[in-house]
Amino acid sequence: MTETDGRRLLTEPPDLRLDGKVVWVTGASRGLGRAVAYAFAGAGASVLLSARSAPALDELAAEIQDAGGDVEVVAGSVAEPAVIAKAAEAAGARWGRIDVLVNNAGISPTFARAEHTDLDVWRDVLDVNLTGPLLCCRAALPLMEAAGGGSIVNISSIHGTRAHERMVAYGASKGGLEMVTRTLAVEWAPRGIRVNAVAPGYLETDMTVGLREHDRWRASLLGRIPMGRFGRTDEVVGAVLYLASDWSRYVVGSTLFVDGGWAAL
Repeated sequence: MTETDGRRLLTEPPDLRLDGKVVWVTGASRGLGRAVAYAFAGAGASVLLSARSAPALDELAAEIQDAGGDVEVVAGSVAEPAVIAKAAEAAGARWGRIDVLVNNAGISPTFARAEHTDLDVWRDVLDVNLTGPLLCCRAALPLMEAAGGGSIVNISSIHGTRAHERMVAYGASKGGLEMVTRTLAVEWAPRGIRVNAVAPGYLETDMTVGLREHDRWRASLLGRIPMGRFGRTDEVVGAVLYLASDWSRYVVGSTLFVDGGWAAL
């Protein structure tokens, strides 16, 4: 297809199949990460899944295997460099490559004003949400180069660009992740590795249940969402699959917002 001629799409319309690809998903045991794992396995990819909960990972792996999928799991936190190294080694030993990395692991353990945010909590949030993804990118780099290129999708948040009270550590970590995304995009695009981000709004997951079940905060959040409701994990995975696929091969350093319209305000 030339740059001005899209007629091939009449007979070869876009699809998001990823047969033969190897995808590493962090934070895969629950919430958005679990939905992303299902989606990539369903799209034909082999999946390496990591998260802190070994039982939840094993349960997820069994589901994927029962459906005919190819899966490997590594339990542990992305805050631990040894766990990251183990995951990359597992991918290298089993498949010899990584085509896609989805940095989904993230925490938001407190909802406190900045002056009351404990420094240990601050460090924990940045270790998991910011340093961990960078180290995963670095660990995946040689295996992506072995594959001839790849795609990294960092899961940011609406709060990577939109401030919210009582979320200083989480907001700082996601804002930092967006700049890591752009910096790596510039550095690694010449090596055939695209780096982008997806920024979800408030989803119906375990991470947001406390706010969603609190009358005042629920009303406050819904009042900022033009769609007037919280999102579902299955409404985000399409953006992740798109950025992982060849249909986004000219998309580099971008953030796709899936937030019910919050970023439009």
